[in-house]
Amino acid sequence: MAQQEFSIKRIGPIAIVVIVVIFLIIFWSRMTVTINSGEAGVLFRTLTNGVDTTHTYGEGFHFLAPWNKMIVYNVRQQETAEEMNVLSSNGLEIKADVSAWYKPDYSQLGLLHQQIGKSYLRVVVIPALRASARSVIGRYTPEQIYSTKRDAIQDEIYEETKAILDEKHVDLDQVLIRSIVLPPTIKSAIESKLKQEQESLEYEFKLQKAQKEAERQRIDAEGKATANRILNASLTNMILKEKGINATLELANSPNAKVIVIGNSDNGMPIILGGDK
Repeated sequence: MAQQEFSIKRIGPIAIVVIVVIFLIIFWSRMTVTINSGEAGVLFRTLTNGVDTTHTYGEGFHFLAPWNKMIVYNVRQQETAEEMNVLSSNGLEIKADVSAWYKPDYSQLGLLHQQIGKSYLRVVVIPALRASARSVIGRYTPEQIYSTKRDAIQDEIYEETKAILDEKHVDLDQVLIRSIVLPPTIKSAIESKLKQEQESLEYEFKLQKAQKEAERQRIDAEGKATANRILNASLTNMILKEKGINATLELANSPNAKVIVIGNSDNGMPIILGGDK
């Protein structure tokens, strides 16, 4: 009897260990989860409150009860592109290719999973982008869309899409208009008009340049005329004679051979007949 009791006592702990090992082998994959780089997890508590909306589980290794479940999301920036036909303000059909950069709101990942789920791209992101693009482009004419208002349209689509997605726990980083395709006849007419406007601007530029050059020449001529009038008014006979005398004295001191006749001209200025260099 004592030996049997001893055997039972030995078998009991061993059995417990075996059961625990078997339990761990069976449920290990459900008790652990590894969240990779660029991912985050949402915990679903099966026996209590369902989705844990207060905590987002980050990268790394996590233990959890085998009856709970971890739902893993990609929280990196992602891109979606949409080609759509939209109507301009005057009813013409335009083909637009618009893309959006988005990612789940990390701090509200539990709410996103509870309210929308992992198909949030199809359920909210794409519909919000398409609706906003149609609404914004519909406010502009084809000419504005093709030429002057493209950046403004892009910014407005971003603002309207972001307002929708903020309420759905999705972060919108950027909206880009990748291409705008107009009907060929409309595109040709717009390009022709833009070319005429460019030629008109070039003509106005050349005209303004010519006017400025003419004004510069007029001012330059007026300046020269004014200088000549001042010079003529200052050159009296006495001043001219004085300058002539000074020039004669300098010539007399020069080593070059020359013939100078003094007082033979009407104004009494010296006359230089010749000289050797």
